[in-house]
Amino acid sequence: MLDFYGFGQSEIKSPLTLQGYANGVEEIIKHYDMKEVILVGHSFGGRVAILLASYLQDIKGLVLVDSAGLKPAFSFKKWRRKLDYKIRRFFKMDVSNCGSEDYKKLDSVMKATFKNVVNLYLDNLLPKIQCDSLIVWGRKDKDTPLYMAKRLKKGIKNSGLIILEGGHYSYLDSYGEFLAILDSYFYNICN
Repeated sequence: MLDFYGFGQSEIKSPLTLQGYANGVEEIIKHYDMKEVILVGHSFGGRVAILLASYLQDIKGLVLVDSAGLKPAFSFKKWRRKLDYKIRRFFKMDVSNCGSEDYKKLDSVMKATFKNVVNLYLDNLLPKIQCDSLIVWGRKDKDTPLYMAKRLKKGIKNSGLIILEGGHYSYLDSYGEFLAILDSYFYNICN
C-alpha cells in the first residue's frame, strides 16, 4: 500500500497530472523490482490503475473498486453548475464557493492537481488493458454510479464484475465479503 502524493503522509509541492501519479507508482514497482504486479485501486486509485494497466507490461491483474476515470453520463445538474461557474468567471464574480465539497477542502496545490485529473477520461484506454481484471462495485454508489462498472466490464476484455451492497466505499460496507473476493481473485490469478 502506498500514499499518493498529497494524500496521507505524502507531501506535494506542485500540481500533478494523472501521469505524474502513475509515474510515482511505476517508480515504486521498478525500485522494488516487482514482477507480475496486481494493482488494486479504489476511486482515484482506480483511475491511476487503469492508466498503468493500459501500458505497463508487468501488470498481471487489476482490481477496480468503485473506480473513477470514465466520462460520466450527461447530468443536467452538473451541466448547470458548470455553466454557473463559467458565467461567474466571465463576469469576474466570486467563484470561491464553486466546486464539490471535496474540492473546497483542498489547498491551492491540490485544487490545481484535482483540475488536472478529474476531467481526464480514460474510456479510450480500456481496450488496451490485457490483464485479468476484476471490477467490484457498490450497488448504491452515487459518486461513481453502477453504470460505470458495466461500462468498465464491457470495455476491458478479460474482466468480471461483482456487485456488493453499499455505496462508494463498498469494500468497507461489505468488508468481509470484499476480503473473501480478493482472496479468491489473488488465489486464482497466482495459481
